[in-house]
Formats: sequence, C-alpha cells, structure tokens
Amino acid sequence: MPVYEYKCSSCDKVFEVQQKISDPPLTACSECGGEMKKLVSASAFHLKGGGWYADGYSSGGKESKSSESKPPAPSCGGGGCSGCPAAS
Repeated sequence: MPVYEYKCSSCDKVFEVQQKISDPPLTACSECGGEMKKLVSASAFHLKGGGWYADGYSSGGKESKSSESKPPAPSCGGGGCSGCPAAS
C-alpha cells in the first residue's frame, strides 16, 4: 500500500498516511481541522545495476556480446614482459 504525504495549510504539519490508491485524498487536518494538500515527493524506488541486458538476458547473452567486442589478447613469446612491445 502506498504512503502519501499531506501538509496542512493552517498549522504546516506534515503527515504520512498509508492509503489505497482508490481511497479519497484527505481534506481536513486531524490536529487543527485546516485544509490538507497532498505533497509530491521523491520516490523511494531505485533502479541499480546495468539493466537486464547487461545481465545476460538478451537474445545474444552476455558471453557472446563481450567476446565479440574485445580483440584477442596478444600471445607472449615466453620471455616475460621485458620483451613485450606493450610493456614499453
């Protein structure tokens, strides 16, 4: 059930009320009887992460997509990194 915020225009008290979406909005303050206004506040819903495509649920999958975009690693001659052109 969603939580709505209301503010009284007379006493400036802010209320949080748990209501159904189909419930009518509050009109009178329970403290002073003044007019209540519904506030629009930031949502507590957050999307985090790379999305479902990045998690491998797309038609190609994560593995096939990442292997296509990366060039193959250069093979090393076995002499360590001192002879490697990328090390200089």
